[in-house]
Amino acid sequence: MTQDLFSQSAGDHQPLAARMRPSRLDDLLGQEHLLGPGAVLRKALEADRVPSMILYGPAGCGKTTLAMVISQVTRQRFEALSAVVTGVADLRRIAQEAIERRKLHDQGTVLLLDEIHRLNKGQQDVLLPYVERGDFTLIGATTENPYFSVVTPLLSRCRVFTLHPLEPEHLRQIVERALTDSERGLGKLQVSLDPESLEHLVTTSAGDARAALNALELAVQTTPPDERGRLHLTLPAIEAALQRPLLRYDRAGTEHYDTISAYIKSMRGSDPQAAIYYLARMLEAGEDPRFIARRLIIQSAEDIGLADPTALRVAVATADAVEYVGLPEAQIPLALATLHLALAPKSNSAYQAIATARAYICEHGTQPVPAHLAGGPRPEQSARQYLYPHAYSGGWVEQDYLPPAVQGEIFYQPGVNQRESLLADRLRQLRELAHGDVEPKEERNEDQ
Repeated sequence: MTQDLFSQSAGDHQPLAARMRPSRLDDLLGQEHLLGPGAVLRKALEADRVPSMILYGPAGCGKTTLAMVISQVTRQRFEALSAVVTGVADLRRIAQEAIERRKLHDQGTVLLLDEIHRLNKGQQDVLLPYVERGDFTLIGATTENPYFSVVTPLLSRCRVFTLHPLEPEHLRQIVERALTDSERGLGKLQVSLDPESLEHLVTTSAGDARAALNALELAVQTTPPDERGRLHLTLPAIEAALQRPLLRYDRAGTEHYDTISAYIKSMRGSDPQAAIYYLARMLEAGEDPRFIARRLIIQSAEDIGLADPTALRVAVATADAVEYVGLPEAQIPLALATLHLALAPKSNSAYQAIATARAYICEHGTQPVPAHLAGGPRPEQSARQYLYPHAYSGGWVEQDYLPPAVQGEIFYQPGVNQRESLLADRLRQLRELAHGDVEPKEERNEDQ
């Protein structure tokens, strides 16, 4: 069933944010890189040459509003669907109607798919032939990074336009419009706002016009008028309406990946202040603590490794603690591990060693294991026997462990840190022993 997102009149039953949507291109605020004079998208709209596109940006930045403006300026038929309640049958029906409309009336069709990332891969694939042939022009709107959430073939057929959060000045103008507009806004209610209250509303809304207008509307609804019937919104009223700063986070989307990336890189960069900030941000947004614990385990091995082997034990113990106690108490071991890893000396030598060895094998293939190291005797085994290191002074005896073709390859390089400097000394000692005579403690060899 087609969802006409813009069919309702601007009645008082609609939220303030919906009533205040601009309907003209010149009334849009922000996104100058796309809609400013001479910008590519503005020129396309003014020429009524709307390309298939994906509008990507955070909530409240104007994606749906831009689509509404396009519906007003284009001479093409405009259809709007919400991907949340759309199925394959809806998409095919719209496409068939668009094909017939072009044949009968020589009129094109623009289809807005709001929340396009909600379509699964199969549903997105249905769009491909229609967009490819130009049966309709697709406008997809999404808060999720389309390079993660939209299938590649569809992306290749669309222009991706990135919308940015609105600037404070834009939000200020939007709020002031709502306060003075008597037809769609709050102008009839004689609402006034302290400068401090306005600044707090603008700052806390974090570039989200919908959040700002929703908070303004709630403050108006919960503030009693004075004896003259005027509504004066104080800072406490705005704070009560906002409750808390808007947290931009989606556990399955861009903010999830961006925040965990910043968290990991902050620990890798030995910045405990940033690391604990991103941990708090994830916990406040409801991130799964087990996901965070898994990342701590990976980080302890990849970025700290031999420089501080206790980091891995701390990370594993933290993962156990998360399972045992859960939130909110689990935030404490998570904070402990985060600070431990951020402040620990860093070495990726173990990560580099396994990566180098695997790359070597991919390039050169595998070589037979030397016979004296193989698991048990076999007919083709050479006369050379395995030398049991514990039978020799210092628990070491010179013998080859790598296949002959791999001799001399270096996969592990000690990192530059206090602990691995000791390991580097050990490697030097072993190389020196390899050029000297080593006497066995006792005359025996053992196959192990």
